[in-house]
Amino acid sequence: MPDKTVAEFMTYLRGERQYSAETVKAYREDLSEFSQFLAENGGTKPWDQVDHLDVEVYLSHLYDHHYARTSIARKLSTMRSFYHFLMSNQWAQDDPFAYVQLKKHQDHLPRFFDEREMTALFTAAAANPDKTLATRDSALLEVLYGTGMRVSECVNLTLGAIDFENRLMLITGKGNKQRYVPFGHYAADALQRYFTVARTPLMTAHDLHHEFVFVNYRGQQLTTAGVTYLLNQIIKRSSLTTDIHPHMLRHTFATHLLNRGADLRSVQELLGHSSLSTTQIYTHVTREHLQRDYRQFFPRATEKSTQKPS
Repeated sequence: MPDKTVAEFMTYLRGERQYSAETVKAYREDLSEFSQFLAENGGTKPWDQVDHLDVEVYLSHLYDHHYARTSIARKLSTMRSFYHFLMSNQWAQDDPFAYVQLKKHQDHLPRFFDEREMTALFTAAAANPDKTLATRDSALLEVLYGTGMRVSECVNLTLGAIDFENRLMLITGKGNKQRYVPFGHYAADALQRYFTVARTPLMTAHDLHHEFVFVNYRGQQLTTAGVTYLLNQIIKRSSLTTDIHPHMLRHTFATHLLNRGADLRSVQELLGHSSLSTTQIYTHVTREHLQRDYRQFFPRATEKSTQKPS
């Protein structure tokens, strides 16, 4: 098949599917990785000549290199979408990925920070030696934790999407779907302080004019890689010994809401999940909290008194 099919698939994802630039990039990387694998293991072949054996060998390669199950599932999803596109344009007869099954394994529960750990993170964010950027780090942490937004949604957040009067943010998520998420006074105060102390001076110093909320030290839009780097620096300054990933703050947001009695469907709306089943994984991590409440409030949950009757 001509190489232009991949380019046309990218155009299809951007145009008809309305996928974000970051999502399209992920699709392109998955396709490139599979193509490179074929080139290194028997030679490149046209897309319509890839067979089930090629796919099985590729899957074995991914398992052997200890890719996470979620990463493998995403790669399979990319390839199936690509072959659906090829078949709809009569560029392939069938999908060699159609009947591939992932190995079964226990689902890993999402990792999150407890409230003590979050306090340590906020303290470390404010401890950035560069006091100007400390306001940026604090605001970034407040927004990620206080809204549960994805890191891609955070770096693309614009000034016009923040309503300070009503304390609402208009977040643009996957597939350009939009949702309103409230934010509290901690995030509001941190953002206002960041705008005054860091963002405005940086934008002025570098003569830049754009609407993105979070910027680097040159006043340019902060990237997802930049956010990951900043969070790692915060962890290093903290008393915590764990690692950190932006998505852990999203997990923490959802878990803390449910632990304090939030309705599961409300959390689904706040997270921007299209399916309630995606949100339900958080009910598992709140089990300890539920057991504690049960022991505290249910009359027949406590142990029998050892006191002898009079």
